[in-house]
Amino acid sequence: MQTLDKKKQIAILGSTGSIGTQALDVIAANTDLFEVYALTAHNQVDLLIAQARAFKPEMVAIANESHYSKLKEALADLPIKVFAGSDAIAQIAAVQAVDVVLTAMVGYSGLKPTMHAVRAGKKIALANKETLVVAGELIYDLVEKHHAAILPVDSEHSAIFQCLVGEGNNPVEKLILTASGGPFRTKSWAELQHVTREQALKHPNWDMGAKITIDSASLMNKGFEIIEAKWLFGVAPAQIDVVVHPQSIIHSMVQFADGSIKAQLGLPDMKLPIQYAFTYPDRIKTNFPRLDFDLCSQFTFEKPDLERFRNLALAYHAMELGGNMPCILNAANEVVVAEFLADNIGFLQMSDVIENVLAKAYFIPKPSYDDYVSTDLQVRELTKSLIKY
Repeated sequence: MQTLDKKKQIAILGSTGSIGTQALDVIAANTDLFEVYALTAHNQVDLLIAQARAFKPEMVAIANESHYSKLKEALADLPIKVFAGSDAIAQIAAVQAVDVVLTAMVGYSGLKPTMHAVRAGKKIALANKETLVVAGELIYDLVEKHHAAILPVDSEHSAIFQCLVGEGNNPVEKLILTASGGPFRTKSWAELQHVTREQALKHPNWDMGAKITIDSASLMNKGFEIIEAKWLFGVAPAQIDVVVHPQSIIHSMVQFADGSIKAQLGLPDMKLPIQYAFTYPDRIKTNFPRLDFDLCSQFTFEKPDLERFRNLALAYHAMELGGNMPCILNAANEVVVAEFLADNIGFLQMSDVIENVLAKAYFIPKPSYDDYVSTDLQVRELTKSLIKY
């Protein structure tokens, strides 16, 4: 097996989620290359305890401080430093010994620790797309100032990143993000009025956490990805297209100024983009299943329906306005997804509420970090007030 110069020390923020657990699988399969330095979780203390006992990191942290005593007691026989609270997680992201910070936290909670990691000049494997959705301009100002590196872990952005490797300054004409279309791609407007949370949680191709699975069903996840792509790759909104590709084999494409299109293909497995972010610029041998073209006899493509799936249109609108509008979009979406998962509102009602919030919330063209914080808090309250149970 190809080896790197030394074992990379990995901090996984959000180790109990879908990305975090798969990252641990990657590390477990390559113990000569990677070592877990820190693990953090929001609420799943039992799984965090099990992970800490298996990987024996230097430190662990739980965001929900009510679990601190249980976590501390369960790891008392091991030389692991135990912390609690969001401030502790942010500080772990900046620890000097850490080589790579995988930000796999869900939603807005990823912003603060990512900022700490950037200020510390870290290599960041970014799976928390909401960080760039909420505060992309602020993050990239900090990246330039502190010489940090952000490597995308989302399959679509990893695909684009891989297509751009080796292209130097060759001008990009268009980024083409693919979308599976989710479980409701063929359902009519009338049918969408009655879909359930159970149906929405059954993604046809990907195994993900509940929140991102609902976002995929509503195409808000793709909306977040276009905003993230704007910041990751420095392109204008008009240069980002979305195409529905139900087979989820082509993960995304780049069209260059000469008309040539490069695509990255693979089976729908998040371990590959996670590993590539860990090893870049190197590629290492894996035992992942290989793509068999005999079983992929047909690739299909179609335009996303922006009338049935309004969230994608709302995301383009927020991206074009800029300022704190994407932050407003994210906060409203986090609230409505939680309400949908609690069976309090319907699938189509999520878009109704978000659109209403975008029209009512206070717009700030050049927000500071404090503006983002206050926007997030205020928009959550506004969104809750607009939901009719």
